[in-house]
Amino acid sequence: MKVMLIDDSKTMRNIQRNILAQAGHTEIEEACDGQDALSKVTAFAPELLLVDWNMPNMDGLTFVKAYRAGGGKSCVIMVTTEAEKTRVIEAIRAGVNNYLVKPFAPDLLLTRIQETFARAKAA
Repeated sequence: MKVMLIDDSKTMRNIQRNILAQAGHTEIEEACDGQDALSKVTAFAPELLLVDWNMPNMDGLTFVKAYRAGGGKSCVIMVTTEAEKTRVIEAIRAGVNNYLVKPFAPDLLLTRIQETFARAKAA
């Protein structure tokens, strides 16, 4: 599975990369913000995007809206410290398929990924 990690924290991208690699996912592209992600997403064609909300240049919510408006169909999981219910609803309305609040346990990330693909398959 091709995964794009979009987070301004190199440490967080490394954590996610390690969790995914242990689960057998090695085709991974990284972006440091929404603008960087928009410049790479079409060429990489990921099946899954893990997107942070709070980033410089272009935040995750703005990225998701632009990605969906441009016809992006891949599954998107917002991985963020934003835990307020209103923020979760805002993200889902923008086109996020699932939501994970930081900090998280490695198995919870993998569970969210499985849930997301199960729902997408059923839809």
